[in-house]
Amino acid sequence: MQFIDEAAITIRSGDGGRGCVSFRREKFVPRGGPDGGNGGNGGSVFLMATSGISTLLDFRYRDTYKAKRGMHGKGKNMTGKSGEDLRLAVPCGTVVYNENTGEILADLTKPGETLLVAKGGRGGRGNASFTSSTNQAPETAEPGEPGLEMRLRFELKLIARIGLVGLPNAGKSTLISRISRAKPKIADYPFTTLSPVLGVVSHRDEEFVVADLPGLIEGSHRGAGLGHRFLKHVERTEALAHVIDSEPNPAQILEAYHTIKDEMERFQPGLGSRPTLLVFNKTDLTGARENAEEALAKTGHPPELVCFISAATGEGIPALLDGMLRLGKNT
Repeated sequence: MQFIDEAAITIRSGDGGRGCVSFRREKFVPRGGPDGGNGGNGGSVFLMATSGISTLLDFRYRDTYKAKRGMHGKGKNMTGKSGEDLRLAVPCGTVVYNENTGEILADLTKPGETLLVAKGGRGGRGNASFTSSTNQAPETAEPGEPGLEMRLRFELKLIARIGLVGLPNAGKSTLISRISRAKPKIADYPFTTLSPVLGVVSHRDEEFVVADLPGLIEGSHRGAGLGHRFLKHVERTEALAHVIDSEPNPAQILEAYHTIKDEMERFQPGLGSRPTLLVFNKTDLTGARENAEEALAKTGHPPELVCFISAATGEGIPALLDGMLRLGKNT
């Protein structure tokens, strides 16, 4: 399924039904009292967070959504049927904006959270509602109130316990395919992962979600490369696993480490200091572990939050998963 994390739609609630002007028609009663019923209320539009979907794809191919209008009132004091409400399912983690004003209307993060975005128009009153001591035969009825129209913008920010971050080709996609059932595209060139991939990890009778996020490059905080499309998803993760390629020399490894931290910090102050497990990958290659250890000594990163692994061979994966569990519980 194609991953879409932004969309804009127009929604409109239903118009209220028109009130009815009617009088009783009975044998031997040439003109009975008023019996015009009220119009039904228009349907409202709701948004509901749902765990069963993970993309805004459906909203890319349909621009306008309308709730049903209320039915008109009828004689014999018959109230029109109210219009059916429209409930639109969005993924958990969807931020809802008023497209015209930029106002955030809601941040729907939990399954079942519901937002009323447009209330249906009220049905108009029929002439029976206007009867008074001075007007026993009113010929007045109200039109229904019109529905409300609004332009909405959705922005999806993934919710995961652990986010895998790192430069392109660090091995994040291989790693998530190793530790979960996710099957991302894997190849030896930058930006293989063009959209986030979620994987459910099972370890020691626990399950948690890990997000493989597109690789960063220098300048991502300004939108370079995949830029903001990547960084906004980091905001939701409880903790991070920074995956670094151990094959280059120590100076290059250290540069990769600082590039990721700096880009996150520039995007959002405090993001670079989020609890992070440092994962040195490809340590099965000759000299890679020694390179990683030399670079690590210059980072100042806590040694208890460091793992040496090979996503390709599986070396060090159990220790990595233990670290992810500890990190998630301590955030």
